[in-house]
Amino acid sequence: MTEETEVKKAFGRKTEMRPAMRADDSRARAAARVAEIKGHRGGNDLDEMDRFYIDSNDVPDGWSYEWKRKTLLGKEDPAYQVELARGGWEPVPVDRHPQTMPSGKYATIERDGMILMERPKELTDEARQVELRRARNQVRAKEQQLSNTPDGTMTRNHAQVRPNISKGYEPMPVPKD
Repeated sequence: MTEETEVKKAFGRKTEMRPAMRADDSRARAAARVAEIKGHRGGNDLDEMDRFYIDSNDVPDGWSYEWKRKTLLGKEDPAYQVELARGGWEPVPVDRHPQTMPSGKYATIERDGMILMERPKELTDEARQVELRRARNQVRAKEQQLSNTPDGTMTRNHAQVRPNISKGYEPMPVPKD
């Protein structure tokens, strides 16, 4: 017997190819886990990862998800929670998306004082239409204020005094100090 065989026999070790196979399995498992984690990130790099990212494919059809405030400076605001409930918002149960929270400890999905909530998409669409209508009405009211003059004064119909209102998007000049 060779010295190596005697040492292996003394310590009860067998020479098998299993460690090499396990290393390959381990690499395959690691590669699969990397792909899974990168998929959860939404294509962002690790330094750009958004902790509030929820894949739109995870949202059930007919529903909308939004992050809502649960605490402010570490305290809950019951009046705000009632307002959310009246608006149709309910917490998303963690069992629907178990990958988002540690298992067994939580009933809802929470991060940094925020809670993931859901409501029917129809209600969210209606609320967005109301918000859009209010915003447009505010812009119209301000445009009228700029164009109108007090009674008994000159009008602003002349090109030199007429307000120039731009409705496009362009960079705002930053003054240099």
